Amino acid sequence: MYLSPRLYHLFVRPQWFTNKYIHERIKSRFSLENKSVLDFGCGTGANCSICDAEHYYGIDPDAKRVQFAKQLHPKHTFMVFDEKHIPIPDQTVDLILIIAVLHHIPNEQITEYLSEFSRVMKPEGKMIVIEPYLSPRHKINNWFMNQYDHGEFIRSEDEYLQLFNRQQYEYQVIKKFRKGLLYNEIFFTAALKENPIPKEAEAFISITTDLTVQAAEQSAADQILGEEALSASTIN
Repeated sequence: MYLSPRLYHLFVRPQWFTNKYIHERIKSRFSLENKSVLDFGCGTGANCSICDAEHYYGIDPDAKRVQFAKQLHPKHTFMVFDEKHIPIPDQTVDLILIIAVLHHIPNEQITEYLSEFSRVMKPEGKMIVIEPYLSPRHKINNWFMNQYDHGEFIRSEDEYLQLFNRQQYEYQVIKKFRKGLLYNEIFFTAALKENPIPKEAEAFISITTDLTVQAAEQSAADQILGEEALSASTIN
């Protein structure tokens, strides 16, 4: 069910709730002062209050929410995002905020966005990510999130982190916490690796690994067949 921007702002991302569970955690670990910030999937602009207006870029594919955000926060910059190209220049931002967005997006699309993030981030830039996640220790929470959250792609901790790792990002898990009673949240950062493996080398490593695995499997199969043949010969 689609919520109007006003209802979304009041009930999904009320400011007090965002301050308590999101902003306080971010501010306790990072200084956003004088930092250029891209708020990816900004919605109605709940995160802009912790950013300098002149250095903030909020983007979202929902034009109605972007328009509502502009009305609420006229000093900040909000733009409609076409879900492919981020409308800001190369190496522009110090930080990218990704707050409760990735669990709405399939893996293939996230891979494309990670490529765009590497384009718009400064070389020393960093992503700050907070997402709901599935925990093997909290079955009831997992069930609740899968039943009632509008995001279709809530992942495990490892599934989130490997999405970044495969695209040459290094990550650091800051904290795992509970939001309210029934939401598990993971808070982590990601930055481009200092010495990433070239794509060609990465493909070669992948092929070599596959061939090694296949050779090992064939060797094991040959060994089993040899043992079976020897056993049959002994019996005869």
